[in-house]
Amino acid sequence: GEVGLSGEIRPVPSGQERLREAAKHGFTKAIVPLANVPKGGVKGMEIVGVKKLAEAIEAVR
Repeated sequence: GEVGLSGEIRPVPSGQERLREAAKHGFTKAIVPLANVPKGGVKGMEIVGVKKLAEAIEAVR
């Protein structure tokens, strides 16, 4: 996603395709904009949707 000046996390195009490709390369966890969380998930990957940068930081703690 993209980070706005006030810390909001904005969605990006082709989010689900990017997550599937990341899973193929061995990634097992992704922190993504809430709007980019795929409805069916991605096999073998934990996906955390966030609205603010602070939420993303908390997700990696």
